[in-house]
Amino acid sequence: MRKTRDTMVMAALRHTPLMLFVVVFLLFGWLSPRFVSYQSLENIVKQASYIGIMAVGMTFVLLTAGIDLSVGSNMYLSAVVAGLLMRHYNLPASLALVACLVVGLLFGVVNALVVTRLKIIPFVATLGTLWIGRGLGLWLTESVPVEFPQSVTRIGSERLFDGSVPLPIVLFALVVVCAAVLLRRTALGRQIYAVGNDIEAAQKAGVNTARVQGTAFVVCGLLAALGGFISVSQLGIVNAGFGKDREFDAIAAAVLGGTSLFGGIGSVFPGTVLGAILIQMVTIGLVSAQVDLYLQPLVAAAIIFAAVLLDSLRTRQLATLSRRRIRVEELGGDS
Repeated sequence: MRKTRDTMVMAALRHTPLMLFVVVFLLFGWLSPRFVSYQSLENIVKQASYIGIMAVGMTFVLLTAGIDLSVGSNMYLSAVVAGLLMRHYNLPASLALVACLVVGLLFGVVNALVVTRLKIIPFVATLGTLWIGRGLGLWLTESVPVEFPQSVTRIGSERLFDGSVPLPIVLFALVVVCAAVLLRRTALGRQIYAVGNDIEAAQKAGVNTARVQGTAFVVCGLLAALGGFISVSQLGIVNAGFGKDREFDAIAAAVLGGTSLFGGIGSVFPGTVLGAILIQMVTIGLVSAQVDLYLQPLVAAAIIFAAVLLDSLRTRQLATLSRRRIRVEELGGDS
């Protein structure tokens, strides 16, 4: 029956990210048995935590059919400000984190105002703030690396629950839970999906679309700063290249997890979580499989390109199947 077949195809398309995740995991597990050890898996998730947090923020923006190219510069500038405050004013790690988050929040507010008030398309607006943020960070540091004290690096190595779970993974999980609840259980979450699906229809329904879009950019800015601080806690230093091109990792993680670049489709859990872990899995898996160092970027790029292509094909196919199912239901038959 066509209706049954279409239902099965739609289910497969919706679970494409999970199937891709399983295929990549099994492939690298077959190439390198060490890859599937508990220690290896924990390391993958831990290293994916900061990208995952940034990708959660990016998911909010992508769901509104926008994009934020400035998250890498945001995490750099936020971390630089926190590090300089600790160096010159002996701020404790907790207050440095607050300062970092405030800078990220302000970064997101600037993006929101430029997009919603000045009506500049998100791609161009955030491309501009990308260069501004990077320039401010380089001006503040004069390209000199900023080192962080042990009180910060201890966060990256801290373990909770009797030493069984690294703190970065716990923070990642908390961000995911809060974001998933906001998107699925609140009016704001439903409005974000509505704006991404059809902004004109959302406006006619009384949704303040500018406020919704602005909120998405603010959340993205805040989580970019948090992701930057967690990354610093694992590295212990911020140099001139810190955060460079991380916006592409965040976008790729969201898209790999099933978030559509066209807006209105996607989820934080399991979607973006799987995407972030998948990116780190590919990176570590290529090393474990001893793939040529110069081929690793090409292989990773091919996987990401395939995911973007699948996203485009999946979006069109789901739309086609949805229209077909509606017509069948209107006719009252299965054929």
